[in-house]
Amino acid sequence: AGVVALENVIYAKDGDRELHLDLFAPMKKTANGYPGVILIHGGGWRSGYRQMEWPMAQYLAANGYVTATVEYRLSTEALYPVGVYDLKAAVRWMREHASKYNIDSRKIAVYGCSAGGELAAFLGTTGDLKKFEGTLGDSRISSRVQAVVDIDGVLDFTDPAESAKDTVPQKPSAGKSWFGASFKENPALWREASPINYVNEKTAPILFVNSSLPRYHAGRDEAIEKMKRLNIYSEVHTIPDTPHPFWLFHPWFDEAFGYIVTFLDKNLKNK
Repeated sequence: AGVVALENVIYAKDGDRELHLDLFAPMKKTANGYPGVILIHGGGWRSGYRQMEWPMAQYLAANGYVTATVEYRLSTEALYPVGVYDLKAAVRWMREHASKYNIDSRKIAVYGCSAGGELAAFLGTTGDLKKFEGTLGDSRISSRVQAVVDIDGVLDFTDPAESAKDTVPQKPSAGKSWFGASFKENPALWREASPINYVNEKTAPILFVNSSLPRYHAGRDEAIEKMKRLNIYSEVHTIPDTPHPFWLFHPWFDEAFGYIVTFLDKNLKNK
């Protein structure tokens, strides 16, 4: 109730390839615009679709955010870092169209689950880093975000939980499919793609909401220590006895949503 939806909006084009998002917004307008949130689905960088995040996008919109569930190119179509380029273009699109959709362009967050959580953390640590900006959209507009929600997304690809999987060539890991090479074949690329290596004084505040499975915490604690030294806010909630895709199901959706909206309110609305 009180939320309007706009589906299949084209946010970028790469040749003939169109990239789409679905927008959800409070029906009531506000003078200064609402904070924006871009939602990135999971699926091991090789599956999934943006509609998976519609429930969270709708709930956030009902609580005073303009949200966008975004399509990005998966490893079955294009290797890393093409998906990163797509998502940074989505941030720029939201900022460029802020006045049209009643968004406060100074307050944009990224939210992601699993592979999407890793990508959200990557965007939160590499804002405006030319190497990862790509050429889609208006390059004059900043891709920097002001908050990150990382749900079970790893921060360090070199952790053995991610890097030690490719022992059977016929069964490549999600990481190998994303990078086009195993860790053993190209360790530098796996390090380059790890958000933990880009934590700096401009890193956005990060909320970590995790399942009970340690594999999906890779790099989290080390990143938090780096953020503490830089006086950057972070928050962690590990929900006990949860499977990896807990955020998609009741009763865990409600608990995760509570942490998320409280964090976003604290770091976007109350600043």
